[in-house]
Amino acid sequence: MKRIAHVIWDWNGTLLDDAELCVEVMNDVLTRRKLTPLTAETYAAAFRFPVRDYYRDLGFDFDREAFELIGTEFIEGYSAREANCTLRSDARHTLEGLAALGLRQSVLSASQQTRLEAQARRHEVHVHFEALVGLDDHYAAGKIDVGLRWMEQSDVDPQRTVLIGDTDHDFEVARALGVHCLLVPSGHQAAERLAKCGVEVLPNLSALLPALAR
Repeated sequence: MKRIAHVIWDWNGTLLDDAELCVEVMNDVLTRRKLTPLTAETYAAAFRFPVRDYYRDLGFDFDREAFELIGTEFIEGYSAREANCTLRSDARHTLEGLAALGLRQSVLSASQQTRLEAQARRHEVHVHFEALVGLDDHYAAGKIDVGLRWMEQSDVDPQRTVLIGDTDHDFEVARALGVHCLLVPSGHQAAERLAKCGVEVLPNLSALLPALAR
């Protein structure tokens, strides 16, 4: 890995500690339909992108009820409680450490753009990012296309860029963008699933600075 100059962050899970909330809200949605609720373990084994497929795996029948309606119900439940979420315990320290080293930082998220911007401001970390790149809607289909468009418009050198994420989709995004990738478990996907991607899986965000110094 060449000396890294730019870090692209995933947001949900990687910096924002919201896996537990996602389980709680989804269980509300599932329970209303008499579907099997999730545990932290079954969630980490099931969650994937695009989330439409994850919903189908959980038993939602899109012939009876549109995915968009279910997805909106989930987002409404999430929005009602998202203020209870905090950053991961080592997130702020890591962001500050990278800034002190002069590294550029951005966020590439499958979250809706307006929500991403509001959350980053609420947690007072927006100042660390030169770009906050999200989606136009809240259906989390994936972020490869929006990431490619952003890369084309930016001056980011892929060979000196690393994407930090917490799902196998982040690995797919990094590969599509031609950047390096490091993964860190957050509860959204099990560490065993991340290990199958074939890139380094960090134990926590505090391990990032030493990893980049190697």
